Parts: sequence; structure tokens; C-alpha cells
Amino acid sequence: MPVDQLSGTFQALADPTRRALMARLTAGEASVQELAKPFKMSLPAISKHLKVLEKSGLIVRRSQAQQRLCKLQTQPIKDAVDWLEHHRKLWEDRLDRLEEYLQEIQKKGENHGREK
Repeated sequence: MPVDQLSGTFQALADPTRRALMARLTAGEASVQELAKPFKMSLPAISKHLKVLEKSGLIVRRSQAQQRLCKLQTQPIKDAVDWLEHHRKLWEDRLDRLEEYLQEIQKKGENHGREK
């Protein structure tokens, strides 16, 4: 069970079927039956995937007459992107510093070799 929202988001997005369901929902709200059409799996199997997405906060479901409609929620994705961007910048900065350090060592080695 996810400890936090971010873990739940990444756990839900780890499955290609759930990512495909999310991709479909970028076009707008859809019924469970509409979401299930492209997949070669049972409606209960699709429903299980949707429950994972709903539990993670990536979608919301509502009833309208006889239909269960699903809608994408963007905040968990935004939170994941923000987290990834922060860590991307952190590692780029570290790698830039490492590159500078290695260049400094290389220059010192070249200079040291010329002194002899």
C-alpha cells in the first residue's frame, strides 16, 4: 500500500494498461465501457485498474444514470512532474560539478607533466 500520494501515483503509472487508460482520459471523460473497448480483457479487470487509478487520485469516478464515468485528475501528475524536475535539476547540478572537478584534475595532471 502506498505510503504517500507520490508513491501511489508512481505505483499506479507502473502498469501499461493504466497508462493507456490515462492516455484515453486526456481526451475527456469516458464511461467504463468506452474505456474497456480497446482492451482484450474483461470489464471486471478494467474496473480493477480503474480502482487503482482512483485510489491513487489520478481519476475520479461518478455515476450518471446507468453509467460510471471516469475523469482524469491532473494534480497527482503535476506533483510527480515537480518531484522529477527537482531531482533532475539536482542530479544535473551534481554532474556539472563532477565534470568541473574532473576537468580541474585533468588540467593539474597536464600541468604537472609539463613541469618535469
